[in-house]
Order: sequence, then structure tokens, then C-alpha cells
Amino acid sequence: MAPRDIGALTGADETLNHQLVDTFATVAESDLAWTEKIWGSLASKDGSLQVDFGLGKYRNRGIIDGFAGVSRGREQWTVRGSRELSSAPDRTGVGPIEYEVLDPLKQVRFQLAPNDIQPISFDLVLTGVTPPFFEDRNLVRNKNTGRIDVNVVRYHQGGHVRGTVTVDGETVEVSEDSWFGYRDHSWGIRQSVGAPPPDLIKGGAGAGGTTAHSADRSGMKWTVSFVRRPDGSYYEMSIFIAQGLWGYTSAHINNPDGTQTKIRDAEVHVTYDPRTRFVRGGELHLITEAGDKRVVEFEALGETGFFLKTGGYGSWNGHIHGSWAGPLHLEGEHIEDCWFGEKARELGQLRDTPMRVREGDAVGYGIMESILYGVWPELGLTEETDYRASYSK
Repeated sequence: MAPRDIGALTGADETLNHQLVDTFATVAESDLAWTEKIWGSLASKDGSLQVDFGLGKYRNRGIIDGFAGVSRGREQWTVRGSRELSSAPDRTGVGPIEYEVLDPLKQVRFQLAPNDIQPISFDLVLTGVTPPFFEDRNLVRNKNTGRIDVNVVRYHQGGHVRGTVTVDGETVEVSEDSWFGYRDHSWGIRQSVGAPPPDLIKGGAGAGGTTAHSADRSGMKWTVSFVRRPDGSYYEMSIFIAQGLWGYTSAHINNPDGTQTKIRDAEVHVTYDPRTRFVRGGELHLITEAGDKRVVEFEALGETGFFLKTGGYGSWNGHIHGSWAGPLHLEGEHIEDCWFGEKARELGQLRDTPMRVREGDAVGYGIMESILYGVWPELGLTEETDYRASYSK
């Protein structure tokens, strides 16, 4: 048993990586919104099938939770898990959901074991085609309360995928020629963790949550993609633009030697499905700090796209990620049609949309997330689609 002023001893404390005069059971911030998060989105290049994965560790809440799901066209299956962190403090998994680093900064593994929740499972390995790259620090002070609602650093990596995916008893062999994927790892203070305290000023935010929808015309675009030149070399692009309360922009061209080219101006020209506001395609118009102009074309790979609401990005069935649900809790659902029917409005706009990408003679793939609030006649969006979702990645 540790003295009262020292955190619990875990297996991670055997490594020579300490940065605090404390154990790995303790973080520097006491904020209940402290989160360390893993995300992955892996898809077939023909748009027929997609796997999404997420894992969140909330050290100051004593909780770890996660989700694993499959999107096939307009159909989606999700398995969610939550447990008390103390039951296995060093394990990066919950129930059948598991994440593993196979080769640091190069290769990771996403697993969903066969389970009694939904008839899906997978075992997929993502191998990066470039090094991981950081986005700019996401630092946001709430305009209503003055509190720092967001202070997060995030790196991401794209690459090829191999393994297997099983849906309803049918197993698909995944090869690096036929699938691609992206993953990210973030940590810090983030919004929408747990239920918001009930005694705050209306429109404010606290340790548990925040209000993301604050303007008549606002939105968010987050997209990462990698492309391959004719000579076989890869580079990637990352764009994150948030308008409204969460004003934030991070945009880079990321080179295979690990250097980054800063984008000083990024315009997103998108065509949308007018009813759902889901992205169909469009162009990114980029201007680098050196003044170079670049145009990137993108198009959605069919109708497949994983809806993140079922993974805890916003309230789903009364539960928000980071909330205690007992020593171990597993649940999930199958939604036959995410575009129409009773669940469509609740699912909202926030989805991981697989994209085919082209810049000149360089072609590749990526993931786009998009939210657009308000009326935009110039885009053909004349009716408000008031879907509520977290702006958080």
C-alpha cells in the first residue's frame, strides 16, 4: 500500500518514463474531464465495409470505456463497454474490446472478440505509411465562463490495414491492397466528458460537459488523408476547422521525412446530401505559408460511414462517455438504417466518412467528419437540420 501522498503502483511504473514525482496512477491535472483517448477508423477502398474503434481512459474518474463497431452501407452495429479502471489499470481494453501497440509509432492492433452483444468481431492491424503527426494544440477558453474547456494534444497516423472482420457469421479477409485506415491518440482536458453539472449558468460549461451548438451558422470539418505519388512515396494532409464556440483551426501538409508544411488558409468546398447534410464530395483549397496554392479533390466512398454518437460522442441512450456504469458494463445495438427512420435524427451528422482523395497525379484515401448548423442557401441547405453532437474528436 502506497503512502497517502503517492499514487497506486502499476505495471507502467516499471518503465523509465516518469515525468512527475508520482506514479502512473496519477496525472498532473485534477480536472474530472482529463481524458486519454484512442480512435481508429478503418475502411475498404470500395466503400462496402468500415470498422470504427474508440477507447477512453478517465484517470480522475477511475473509468475506462470504449466502443467497437461496423458500418455497412446505411446499416451499423456497435458494441460498447465500460469498467472501473482499478480492475485492470494497465489493460488497454474493456470486455471484448482491445487495443495493442505492436510497434511504437508504426503499427497498432484493433480487436473486438466474438461477443454476446452483437454478431460482429474483428482483428485488424494498421501499419503506417508515414510517421505519426501532431495537430496544433487544441486550446479553447469558454467564452461564457472563462474556464479552459479544451486543452488537448493529438497525433494521428494513416496506413494500410490487414486482418479479418466478421459480420453475422460472414468473415471478410482484409488485405493491405483493399483496406486503409487512420488512428489517433489524444490526451488532456476535453469537453463533453460525463453529464454536465446541473447548477451552472445556462450555456456555460463545467468539468462534465459543455454546450457545442452556439451559433445560427456554425460547423466543423476534420479530415485526414494520405496519398501516393506515382514514384511510390506518400504524404498526408490534415485539416481541422471548427467555427462557433469551439473556434479552432489546424492545417498541415505532412511529409514522409517527418516535416510539416503549415497551411495558412484552408477553404472547404463541399457538396452535401440536402436532407441529411452528409458529405458527398468537394474540394479543399489550400494556401501554404509560402503562398503555394493547392487543390485537393475528395469524394465519399458510397453510403458507408460510422455514426459516432453510438460511440459516446454526445449523449446516446442517456449515456455520455466517461460516465460510471458499474464495475463492468457491456451493451450495444444494431441499427438497420441510419439515414432514415426513428434513429436518424438522434444519430445526427457526426460520422466518419471514408473518402477517396486526389491531388494532381497523387491519389489516396482519408476520413472526414463534418457538422453544419444553420441555414446555408448558397449550399442548397435551406432547412435547419438541428442535430446535436459533440465537436470533440
